[in-house]
Amino acid sequence: MEFDWLTPRETGEKWGLSERRVQVLCTDGKVEGAIRLKRGWLIPKGTLKPLDGRVNNRRQPAKNKAEDKNNVETK
Repeated sequence: MEFDWLTPRETGEKWGLSERRVQVLCTDGKVEGAIRLKRGWLIPKGTLKPLDGRVNNRRQPAKNKAEDKNNVETK
């Protein structure tokens, strides 16, 4: 008997994510068609993996102040 629903664990294996990350995506409403059933989630089989909305805010490398001095003096 084949079911049309997957658990967060099965979905995570399919998408290459952890079970917890899939649960968070469901809670945030990012997984289309996911429904909450008691304490768990059910996700339709054909659901596509949502885009990763997390932002990477890496700082730009600090400029070398000595280089800035040289550029000002040569101008």
